[in-house]
Amino acid sequence: MMDTVTTERNRIVVHFKDGRLLKGYTHDFTPVKDTFHVTSELEQDKGKIYEVFCPNLKAIFFVKTLSGNKDYKEKKRFHEVDSSGLRGIKIKVEFNDDEVMCGISLGYSKKRKGFFVVPVDPQSNNERVYVVASAVRDVKLGSAAEQ
Repeated sequence: MMDTVTTERNRIVVHFKDGRLLKGYTHDFTPVKDTFHVTSELEQDKGKIYEVFCPNLKAIFFVKTLSGNKDYKEKKRFHEVDSSGLRGIKIKVEFNDDEVMCGISLGYSKKRKGFFVVPVDPQSNNERVYVVASAVRDVKLGSAAEQ
């Protein structure tokens, strides 16, 4: 009997600090390493593999689809959704580029290089987001995140 290793592809949209985007798949992202690889799904370079350096990033968006739903208006604040079923600590992230994201985190620590956030809107195309700490201006937790 042969042992087989199953590797799941993660659909991601990589946001760089300089505003660039890279859409594709990764098999090897882990928060403890500074680099990972993305197989591009962009039309101009589909299939090309990029090595990505995490300190150059704003965030990695793990998404349901790479195309998203341009007609959907995502809810960004806790008061816009029923948050009674959410489990974890409420978090509000203010990025250096003025974007604000609200959601739930199970492992936020200001001592880490980054942390995961599950967006507040369950209908969002984003399933979870890995936020790079160096791209963040401020973080509010708990009831302070709701304001």
